[in-house]
This record gives sequence, structure tokens and C-alpha cells, in this order.
Amino acid sequence: MDRRRRRHHSLMLLVMLAVALSGCGAVSVTTEGPANGLDGPASPAAPNATGDPGVPAEGESREATVTRVVDGDTVEVRYADGSADTVRLVGVDTPETRGQTDPAEFEGVPGNESGRACLADAGDRASTALTEWVDGADVTLVVDPETDTRDRYDRLLAYVVRDDANLNYQLVARGYARVYDTSFTRADSFYAAEAEARQAGIGVWQCADPASRSASDGLDVRVVADAPGDDNEHLNGEFVVLTNGDEKPWEIGGWTVTDVADREYTFPADARVPAEDSIRLYSGSGTDNETAYFWSSNGAIWNNDGDTVTVRNANGTVVAQESY
Repeated sequence: MDRRRRRHHSLMLLVMLAVALSGCGAVSVTTEGPANGLDGPASPAAPNATGDPGVPAEGESREATVTRVVDGDTVEVRYADGSADTVRLVGVDTPETRGQTDPAEFEGVPGNESGRACLADAGDRASTALTEWVDGADVTLVVDPETDTRDRYDRLLAYVVRDDANLNYQLVARGYARVYDTSFTRADSFYAAEAEARQAGIGVWQCADPASRSASDGLDVRVVADAPGDDNEHLNGEFVVLTNGDEKPWEIGGWTVTDVADREYTFPADARVPAEDSIRLYSGSGTDNETAYFWSSNGAIWNNDGDTVTVRNANGTVVAQESY
């Protein structure tokens, strides 16, 4: 190889090395707020949505390297000892990238071909976002103390943390995912982030009928139906969440909550949902306070495989309803 060719070859190696090193650092943080929705670029600069609740300090944690992003809510990792694992991000659900997503799982998305096609596109974008955030990166996996450690497919249920960002929450806040209705300690923050993403119509919520988004403004209702372990032994592991998106409180004394079996709970006279906040109605027993109420049921209320929660005001008018 002559001198000119050796010099050219060396320059090419330097350029390639510089490009490779540029991809090894932490992802830069943008200050522009949530990532663009389905109409914008699919490449978020960094997971930095405001309101990140972090992870529970008491949760068991383990360091790992992400070796593959399966889809928007599942990754494969390798631990320092060489063992491998599959991780399902706790508390979130993104549209499927293989097979069809049921539009009914995403509130307001029409159950027609257009809705299904939109969700398929949203699933691809969620997968792309998570890939850009963590593929090949070192992360911390944190198990939530309120959840099972593994699901029925033996996947580890965990928060994925990188650069102090709870990426499970970031997916919801940026509109890439809905909140998966189960019991976990950061649920309230996740539901609030989902409500904001829905109202803004970003990400997967661009698939929703705008009329349905408007109808849900004000008071939003969700059910966390699947308690850890045996539902009948952990009654307060299942609960209804009422979220108030208004700037004034909702006075809900005398309002009722019912399921498809017509089991009914009535809120006490002084009950309210604070402005821009939420309350929980637990199935079990406890002492009511400003943000928690208790059905005092002798058994589980909400069916894990599907149910409908209906909220009526004191006059019997339906003010909120959610099927899952």
C-alpha cells in the first residue's frame, strides 16, 4: 500500500471511530417537552418528560445491559454474570408490533380497520422510541414491591431506568403507551400522565376519535383489577381511580360506582375529587381520607378478564364509564 493510500485509509478509520464513539454516550436531553406524536419524527432526543415519579426506593434492583428491544414494552437483557432475561416494563402497554391490537384496549380508538391500522403504526413507533433509548445501553431494573416479580410468561416485571429516567413513565407521558391496569406504586403518576397525553392527542392517542377525547375531559375513571396474588386475599390491591382534570374540585357526595354485576358503592356526603388530582376507591377495608375510600367488600369486585365501571351522580346520571 503506497503512502497516499495509507494516509487515506488512516483518515477513514479515524472518521469511523469518531462516529462509533458518538453513539456510546448518554442520550442528550432536550428541553422541548414531549416527543412528537404520530405525525412527527419517531426519534425522541431523550426521555425527559416532566413529572417523572422515579422508582420506589424499596424496590429490588439489578444492573443489566439491553441486548434486544422486542417491542415497545418488552426488552431482553444480559446481566454481569452472563445470564439473560426478558423484561416486561411494568405498568405500561404499547400496541402490538406482531398481530393485531384490540382497539378497545385504548380508550376512544374506533374498532374499525382505520383504528387498527393506526394502532399498528403506533406500536412500531413505540418500539422505535424504546430502541433508541436503551438498545445496547446499561440500565437499572427495579421491581415494584406492589407487583408480582414475574408474569405468566416468566418475564421479569420491572421499571427500566436510564440516566435517572423511569422509562416506563416516559413511554406513557410521551403518548407511546397506555397504563396497564394493574396495581403498582407509581400508578397515580402514570394515570395522570396518560390523561394529559390523551387530552393533548399525542402519540397513540392520535388514533382516538377527537370527540371521545373531549367527552373524557373533566372526570376520568380507571380500574386496577388485577391485585397481586389472590384477588380475594388482597382486596386493596384492586381499586378504581377517579381523576379530575378540571381546575376546581368535583363534589361527589352521594355518587355511586357500580360494576356489571350491579354491585354498588356510594361515596360519603363530604367526598370530593381535588382539582387536577385523583382519588382511589379500594375494594377492601380501611379508613376513608381525602384521597382514599374503601368499599369494605368481602370479596373481589372487579373481574380480571373484563368488566365495566360506571360512575353516576346523585341524580343517577352517568358521568363516567370505562370498560376493559
